[in-house]
Amino acid sequence: MVSANVARWMAARNVHYGWVVAATTFLTMLATAGAMGSAGVMIQPLHQEFGWDIADISSAMAVRLVLFGLLGPFAAAFMNHFGIRQVVAAALSLIMGGIVLSFFMTAVWQLLLLWGVVIGVGTGMTALVLGATVATRWFSKRRGLVVGLMTASNATGQLVFLPLLAALTEAYGWRTALTLSVAVIATAMVLVLLLMRDHPADVGLPAYGETAVVAPPRQDHKLGATLLAPLVTLKSVSGNPVFWVLFGTFFVCGLSTNGLIQTHWISICGDFGMAAVTAASTLAVIGVFDFFGTVFAGWLSDRYDNRVLLFWFYGLRGLSLLYLSISGFSFVELSVFAVFYGLDWVATVPPTVKLAAENFGREKAGLVFGWVFAGHQLGAATAAFGAGYLKSDFNTYMPALQIAGLMCILAALSVMLLKRPQPRPLAAQA
Repeated sequence: MVSANVARWMAARNVHYGWVVAATTFLTMLATAGAMGSAGVMIQPLHQEFGWDIADISSAMAVRLVLFGLLGPFAAAFMNHFGIRQVVAAALSLIMGGIVLSFFMTAVWQLLLLWGVVIGVGTGMTALVLGATVATRWFSKRRGLVVGLMTASNATGQLVFLPLLAALTEAYGWRTALTLSVAVIATAMVLVLLLMRDHPADVGLPAYGETAVVAPPRQDHKLGATLLAPLVTLKSVSGNPVFWVLFGTFFVCGLSTNGLIQTHWISICGDFGMAAVTAASTLAVIGVFDFFGTVFAGWLSDRYDNRVLLFWFYGLRGLSLLYLSISGFSFVELSVFAVFYGLDWVATVPPTVKLAAENFGREKAGLVFGWVFAGHQLGAATAAFGAGYLKSDFNTYMPALQIAGLMCILAALSVMLLKRPQPRPLAAQA
C-alpha cells in the first residue's frame, strides 16, 4: 500500500505520517471550496442565459448552504462508520457529478437538484467537520494549528478561486470556469485514494504527540445506528449550556461571513459601481489575509484561553462590519476592511473546535462540532436570504452589514459566559 510505504519512509526520517494525512485533507478541502465558492459567480450568467429569476437561483444556493451545514454531524457519523477515505471519495464523486450534469441543465428544478441537493450533500461531507475529525484523530499536540490550516484551506479556497472563476466566466462562459473546478477535484480524489487513512493505528502509529498506538474504537455496523448517532449525540449534549453557546456563536459566524459577504459581496460592491472581477479580487485579498489569520488563530488556540480568543475575534469582526457599513467604499477604506476582516474571516474555528474537544471529548468532538457547524450554515442561509430581502426593501445592503456587526458584538459577549474547561484525562478523551 502506498500509504504504508510512505509512512515507513517518513518514520525513518522522524516525520509523522499525520502530516501527510493533514496535507491531503488540506488539498481536498481547498478543491471542494472552489466548487462551493463558484456559486457566487454563476448567478448573473445563469440569469442572462436562461432568464431565470435571481430569487429562484438564490433559493437553490440557499438550499446548498443549508445542506452544507446540516450534513456536518451525519458526515462525522459516516466517517466513524465507513471511514474517512470512503466518505471523502464518495463526496468528491457527488460534487464532480453534480457539476458536470449542470452543464446540460435547462430548468430551474435541475439547478435546485444539482446545485442545491447533490453538490450541497457532497460539499457538506467534506466541510469543516472533515478537518476537525482528521485533526482530533491524528493529532494530540499541534491540534489547534492543524485545525487552523484546514479551516484556512476551506475558507481561503472559496475566496481565492473567485477571481479566477470570474475571469474565466467573463471570457469563456461559466461552463469553462467550472471545468477547472472538476479537474482540481479529480486530482484531490486521486490523492485521497492513495494517501488518506482513517486512524494512526492503520499505519502502526500513535497520534502525533502521543506514545501509545491506540486501536480504533469498535463501531456498530448497523446503518440505522450510524444514522441515529448524530441525533443521540445531540440529545446527550442539548442540556449542556456550552453546546448552545458554541452553536449560537457559530450561527453568528456563518451569518457574518459566507452567508453575507461571500454570497452578496459582488452585488454589494456593484451598488458602488465596482465591476464583478474587481469585487472578486477584493474577496481574494480577504482570502489571503484569512489564511494567515486562521493559521495564527490555530497557533494561539494551542497556547491561550480559547474563550478570550473568541471574544476578540467576534468583537473585531463586528467592528469591521460596522466600519464597512459607514464607509464610502473607496480604495483605502476597502483595503482597511479587507485586512482586518480577512484576518478574522474564520479565525473563530480553531478555538471553537478546541472548546468542543475539551468539553465533550475526542471521539464525540466530531459529532458535536458537526452540530455546531450546522448552526454556522443556518446562520449563513439566514444571511443569504435576509440580506437579499433587506436589499429589496431598503435598496441597500447597509442594514444587513449593521445587523451582522451587532450580532458579532453580542456573540463576543456571550462567549465570556463559558467557564474555563478543565483538562480531561486521556482515557476519557479516547
